[in-house]
Amino acid sequence: MIPLHKLERTILEYINKHDERDLNEIAKNTNILIDQARRAGEWLKSRNLIEIQKTEDIKIYIESENDQEFKIVLPERKLMEYLEKNNFNSTINEINKLFNNNPKEVSAAIGYAKKNNWININKNKIIKNEIINNSLEEILLEKIIKKEVYYNSLSEKEKHILQNLKLRFRDIKEKKNTQVKIILTKSGKDVINQQDSKSATDISPIDVEAESLSIYPGKKHPVQRFIDEVREIFLALGFKEIMGDIIQSSFWNFDCLFTPQDHPAREIQDTFYIDKFIDEKLERNNLVSKIAKVHEDGGNTGSKGWGYKWNFEKAKTLVLRTHTTPITLSHLANSKLDNEKVFCIGKVFRNEKITFKNLMEFHQIEGVVTGENVNLRDMMGLLTKFYNKLGLKKVKFWPSYFPYTEPSLQSMVYHEKLNKWVELCGMGIFRPEVTLPLGIKTPVLAWGGGLERLVMLKHNLNDVRKLY
Repeated sequence: MIPLHKLERTILEYINKHDERDLNEIAKNTNILIDQARRAGEWLKSRNLIEIQKTEDIKIYIESENDQEFKIVLPERKLMEYLEKNNFNSTINEINKLFNNNPKEVSAAIGYAKKNNWININKNKIIKNEIINNSLEEILLEKIIKKEVYYNSLSEKEKHILQNLKLRFRDIKEKKNTQVKIILTKSGKDVINQQDSKSATDISPIDVEAESLSIYPGKKHPVQRFIDEVREIFLALGFKEIMGDIIQSSFWNFDCLFTPQDHPAREIQDTFYIDKFIDEKLERNNLVSKIAKVHEDGGNTGSKGWGYKWNFEKAKTLVLRTHTTPITLSHLANSKLDNEKVFCIGKVFRNEKITFKNLMEFHQIEGVVTGENVNLRDMMGLLTKFYNKLGLKKVKFWPSYFPYTEPSLQSMVYHEKLNKWVELCGMGIFRPEVTLPLGIKTPVLAWGGGLERLVMLKHNLNDVRKLY
């Protein structure tokens, strides 16, 4: 009989009674923490007692204080109710008044009513058809209002209808959702059936006789261990991790961040360029045109821009990324989600002389939060909580300047053993010149800093070269 930790047994018993279940649901219904459920799930998986399936989907929902209003919001339904009330004797002028003399609204209402086969038009007269069923749009809207709807559960026809509804109603939102399902294996069923209930209650939280994972003598590098720790903190705070390529075009590394093409940071003395290669995939599309316009005269951002002729060929040059921000910007541009919390940990490269405090190759931690009502206080709160979890209790902030955020702040932490304040992450709210061309209309809180400096504080090092 395989000895089970009580967390393992709790999860196995729950799945045995309820079949496959989502990890969050298991944690909620068994009164254990989600982190404990994750850990116990990994133990069970390593022993082949369960299978873990991760699926990604997009949740479709309506953002409104009163979702019921969407039952009558369709212009075609509004038109039909009005016509039926007036026995289909209404004139076009009266219908125009119904829609506040908005020709587009009238056209849409009549067009969709005809498409739904509710009416016909004969000599400018609206004729009612005998049967008026709910339209496919109304059925899908009702479905979204009443329960959680996920994109992959929709039929191809419903997906097409959804795209049309999204164009008509901005209140229809999408949110990425990852589900972790746990499924009991045959071995798991055998084990749970063999377990003696009395012996299970006597098992202590730490069972020294339980099977353990194989142990390998190699150790993780201190920097990698710290990266794992930082990753766990951000995940526990509800963030999602994103990753991307080390080689980036100057377009994403500099231009999208409103860094002028003659800025010193773009010189070869500061940046590693990839010789004889350019980004062949970068085309003069709508996004490139918007970025060019922002640099030249500010575009529609309210800025004056930099006042020079933007060079497309310079944007196509390839570099070893000087920060992880191009990964973040690319993700935001593609997702266009109104509310999101993501972080990125990765290597960056600067053409600098190696000293006790500088490396040419190092790691950067970066995070962003988007939301309609987020502000600097939210960002200071998040960073304070992050530093506290690393054991750094005294934190302060003061105004600073960064080219692509406004307002901007600098964070400082007090190191007890060094007996001094140490400068860490820079942060701020992305400027409109950065976000608006990407189609992002909500505020974006952003912060980033070198990871090695935090590792040095943790291990009381005064020379970054000792880490490597």
